[in-house]
Amino acid sequence: MMEDFILKYFLNKTVTIYCGGIATFKGKIKQCENGIIHLEIIQGRYTSIAIDKIITINT
Repeated sequence: MMEDFILKYFLNKTVTIYCGGIATFKGKIKQCENGIIHLEIIQGRYTSIAIDKIITINT
Protein backbone atom coordinates (compact mmCIF):
# COMPACT_ATOMS: atom_id res chain seq x y z
CA MET A 1 0.00 0.00 0.00
CA MET A 2 2.76 2.48 0.90
CA GLU A 3 4.69 1.49 -2.23
CA ASP A 4 1.68 2.39 -4.38
CA PHE A 5 1.42 5.80 -2.68
CA ILE A 6 5.12 6.52 -3.18
CA LEU A 7 5.03 5.42 -6.83
CA LYS A 8 1.94 7.52 -7.54
CA TYR A 9 3.04 10.77 -5.87
CA PHE A 10 6.84 10.76 -5.57
CA LEU A 11 8.41 8.66 -8.36
CA ASN A 12 11.08 10.68 -10.24
CA LYS A 13 10.63 13.65 -7.87
CA THR A 14 13.31 15.15 -5.65
CA VAL A 15 12.39 14.53 -2.02
CA THR A 16 13.79 14.70 1.49
CA ILE A 17 13.26 11.50 3.48
CA TYR A 18 13.52 11.60 7.28
CA CYS A 19 14.08 8.35 9.17
CA GLY A 20 14.63 9.73 12.69
CA GLY A 21 17.62 11.15 14.55
CA ILE A 22 20.17 12.48 12.08
CA ALA A 23 19.08 10.09 9.30
CA THR A 24 17.89 12.43 6.52
CA PHE A 25 18.31 11.69 2.81
CA LYS A 26 17.72 14.01 -0.15
CA GLY A 27 17.49 12.88 -3.75
CA LYS A 28 15.27 11.67 -6.57
CA ILE A 29 13.18 8.53 -6.07
CA LYS A 30 14.08 6.26 -8.98
CA GLN A 31 12.43 3.00 -7.91
CA CYS A 32 10.22 1.58 -5.17
CA GLU A 33 9.70 -2.16 -4.82
CA ASN A 34 9.80 -4.98 -2.27
CA GLY A 35 9.65 -2.50 0.63
CA ILE A 36 12.73 -0.55 -0.52
CA ILE A 37 13.10 2.94 -2.04
CA HIS A 38 16.05 3.50 -4.34
CA LEU A 39 17.06 7.15 -4.08
CA GLU A 40 19.52 8.83 -6.45
CA ILE A 41 21.42 11.14 -4.08
CA ILE A 42 23.97 12.42 -6.60
CA GLN A 43 23.96 11.76 -10.34
CA GLY A 44 24.86 8.09 -10.68
CA ARG A 45 25.07 7.44 -6.89
CA TYR A 46 22.23 5.72 -5.08
CA THR A 47 21.14 4.74 -1.60
CA SER A 48 18.39 2.32 -0.58
CA ILE A 49 15.97 2.97 2.26
CA ALA A 50 13.54 0.53 3.87
CA ILE A 51 10.01 1.94 3.62
CA ASP A 52 9.13 0.82 7.15
CA LYS A 53 11.92 3.06 8.54
CA ILE A 54 10.58 6.26 6.92
CA ILE A 55 8.93 8.83 9.16
CA THR A 56 8.30 11.59 6.60
CA ILE A 57 8.77 12.33 2.89
CA ASN A 58 8.82 15.99 1.81
CA THR A 59 9.03 17.47 -1.67
